[in-house]
Amino acid sequence: MASGAAKVAYGSFLGTGAALTVKTPGFRPRYVRIVNGTGPNAEWFESMADDTAVKHAQTGATTLLTSDGITPLADGFGVGADADLNAAGEVVHFMATE
Repeated sequence: MASGAAKVAYGSFLGTGAALTVKTPGFRPRYVRIVNGTGPNAEWFESMADDTAVKHAQTGATTLLTSDGITPLADGFGVGADADLNAAGEVVHFMATE
């Protein structure tokens, strides 16, 4: 039986420019936020479709990604090949909650 305490995982990964999997959380997240240190950030909520995200650009513009977004997995999450969020060689920080 679950303890009732929410699980939270923080970390970072190096962007690849290609779809990748982050298994650091070790649980299926209900919310994921990723922040590219030199670019935009994105959020995915449990009620959203897989491979989508709300993307917040540095210019202040907000868009809904309908592909190359965030996908929850049993033990972490996937990040699509969005050229801004998952840029090759750039450090991307994340927070995931259960």
